[in-house]
Amino acid sequence: MLTLRHARPLYSRRVFMSRTTTTTTTTTSSLSPPSCPRPWRGLDTWRKAPPCELRQWGPNGPIHDPYISEEESDSVDSASSLAELGFMVLSAPDPLSKSRLSHLAFSAWRRRSLPVGHVPPPNQPSRPSKPILVSTKEVPSPKNSGLPLNAYMLHNLAHVELNAIDLAWDTVVRFSVLRDTLGDGFFDDFARVADDESRHFGWCSQRLAELGFKYGDMPAHNLLWKECEKTAGDVSARLAAIPLVQEARGLDAGPRLVQKLIGCGDKRTSEIVAKIAEEEIAHVAIGVHWFDFICKKLDRIPCSTFNDLLEEYGVEPKGPFNYSARDEAGIPRHWYDRTIKPEVSNKLSEVHDRLAYIVSMEKENSSLNG
Repeated sequence: MLTLRHARPLYSRRVFMSRTTTTTTTTTSSLSPPSCPRPWRGLDTWRKAPPCELRQWGPNGPIHDPYISEEESDSVDSASSLAELGFMVLSAPDPLSKSRLSHLAFSAWRRRSLPVGHVPPPNQPSRPSKPILVSTKEVPSPKNSGLPLNAYMLHNLAHVELNAIDLAWDTVVRFSVLRDTLGDGFFDDFARVADDESRHFGWCSQRLAELGFKYGDMPAHNLLWKECEKTAGDVSARLAAIPLVQEARGLDAGPRLVQKLIGCGDKRTSEIVAKIAEEEIAHVAIGVHWFDFICKKLDRIPCSTFNDLLEEYGVEPKGPFNYSARDEAGIPRHWYDRTIKPEVSNKLSEVHDRLAYIVSMEKENSSLNG
């Protein structure tokens, strides 16, 4: 049986075997850190929102996409659990079909009140014949890719978003055996993440087509899925490596990518990327929430546990960091930036909270003044 395991006794196998097992005797109060994760202000709104149907990019932003494949809809309706829905998405080789199935799967989960269930996950997700997957060193440079710079950057982002669909659904399917401990909320959150990522891939794919290209027109790396494979046996490691490191890197890279696209004269693509970067904050935030939840279950300090896991799995947070976006998502700065002390991190988070409140009040006043 898959458990929340780890090579060190820090992550006791007993904890996540069943509801009746006991945890370690160390108390959380004796290990409390100086500062704790601060919940993202938009978390409740994000969770309560209905499945988003704005899956096309119109002249002025996201618009409704009425297209639904009858065959894809029928296959989703035949599923009897969320895990089975996730398995269907992971098994779809065509990227656009995978994107649509992901949305239909999340919508069916929400509409039909299905159980989480459990099915064994596939060894790896189905993939199309293109793009050819190569090592990171073999990914062509912009000059040698055959694509203009804006399309090159957009293709790279599309590849990240497609992998993110599979990463989220793999988390749902693979760790569904832990449903009694994690609860339905964990799986609902990651199914929603998969829905968001499928929408992002759709926007990227649409824009590539508008530029005269398509996903698969240049080789891509398989680094993201390798990170997923490394953490297949430990949900705490999965949260540390994927939402708290890989997706957090997206928060760092997003603004830089927007500026590069503006420099290329591609305002439309820059707006798509800016919207994607904005929505990625939620994905990091739920990673913080569930990592903190698991640490409390195990009576562990989140910061030291996070860094122990990164060391164990060979993952390293790399700057430059977008502190503002990371603060908004709720990651304490001392978790990932070892030059910052916990007490300083806490003060910086308080400053961010005050600034966020001022900005929200200004927006409210502006709307009232019409």
